[in-house]
Formats: sequence, structure tokens, C-alpha cells
Amino acid sequence: METYIWGNTLRWRDRVYNYIKSEINRGAKLHFTLIDPEKVSSSEEIHRVLKMVVDAGTDAILIGGSLHVFADDVTFIAKLVDDFNKPSILFPGSIAGLSPYADAVLFISLLNSDDPYFIVGAQVYAAPLIKRFKLEVLPTGYIIVSDWPSSVSIMGRARPIPIKKPEIGAAYALAARYMGMKFIYLEAGSGAPQSIPPSFVRIVKSYVEDAILIVGGGIKSSETASELVKAGADIIVTGTVIEENVDKALDIIRSIKRF
Repeated sequence: METYIWGNTLRWRDRVYNYIKSEINRGAKLHFTLIDPEKVSSSEEIHRVLKMVVDAGTDAILIGGSLHVFADDVTFIAKLVDDFNKPSILFPGSIAGLSPYADAVLFISLLNSDDPYFIVGAQVYAAPLIKRFKLEVLPTGYIIVSDWPSSVSIMGRARPIPIKKPEIGAAYALAARYMGMKFIYLEAGSGAPQSIPPSFVRIVKSYVEDAILIVGGGIKSSETASELVKAGADIIVTGTVIEENVDKALDIIRSIKRF
């Protein structure tokens, strides 16, 4: 079979996990900027935003969303990210969120979904494409934590873990580690009214100290981001705040990079 060379430089291909792990091992806390293809208005606007977040210190660009995501739009953003010296990581809500022009993919299992499709079925459909695209795979246990409805919980048919039940979240995270997943992603949902409490994050991290813990959703201030990092989050993800208030998003990035 013919070998395809995708993308322009692929400077990060097969280096993303080692990059993340080495940064964490030296004591750094990371920030990922989430770009939702549905919210992209123009190449000029996204390029402007990417330049600002990269200059502020964001460590990687996540590309994905729960609704109205198409492969062409994902590819469009991945190609723009290629202009910056940061890895592009796919954050797919479905198989349509895959593109050969990205560097890596969060290979997500939505652990607290009631539908086996989101736990393993979608991943079976995606696996041959990921292999053909030669994407670096980042195995991720994805856990929805919230007391409110969100697009990701509705579309993923999840049974969200209440924010006052961190021991349940810790059990899910520990199960993910025992299944060999390197990343644990605690998600409050895009545009959530509040973030996952630091106390919840602290308990989960105490169960999975050797995992890379990602926390996202509802993080709207540098103070909140700092508290989550102190509680044990290795990576903070922000997306909606970037769409609503870029200056506030830049403050969040800078606060994380001070750790």
C-alpha cells in the first residue's frame, strides 16, 4: 500500500506525549486551548486568536466539539495551527472529528456513558482511520462531572457524576488507569456555569497520582485555574472563555504558566 505523507511539517508527530510528560516531570503545569470548529468565523480571526494564545504560553491546541463538526473544518484549523510551533491535538466528539493534518488525537473513552458506543464502539470505527492517518494516540479516560445538562453529556448519553461525589470520580479514574489509559480528563462541559471544584480534583488526583490529569469546562478566571492546578490538575483546558473574552483567557494562561 502507498505511504501517504500528510500535513506540511508534522514537526510534532510521535513527539506529543513525550513533550507533555517531560514538561510535567520538570514541574510545569500546562494549558491547552480548545478550538471548536463550529465557532470559527474566519481564517484571519482564528489566526489572530492562535497567535495571542501561543504568545501567552498555551502548550497545545485542541480541536473539537460536540455538535456540527466536520472533517473539512477540523483540517482547516489543523493547517492553521501548523503555522505555530505548538502541537495540534484532535479532541473528537465523533469520527467526523478526525483529520490527517493534526499531530495527535485524544483517544477518548467516555467512561460514564450509558451507551457502549461512546465507551468503545466509536473507537472501533475510528481506529483504522487513526492508523492510516498515522496520528499519535493519547489514550484518555473521559469523565463527565456536573450537576447541569451539557452538550457533551446529552450527545454522549452520559450519566454525569455529581460534583459532591468525588469518590465516584476517583473510582472511574482509577479504573481508567488500570485499563492502561495515560490521561484522565475531568469535564464539566462547554460553557458550564462553574468548574469542577478543586476538592473533587484533589481527591481524584490522590487516586491516580501517576496519570496526567486534565480538567476542563467552566473555567472562567485565573483564580479558578490556579486553584485547580494547586489541587492536582496537570493540564487546564479553556475554550468558551476564549470565544467570550480573549483577555480573560490570556490571563488564565499566564496564571498557569507561573507555576
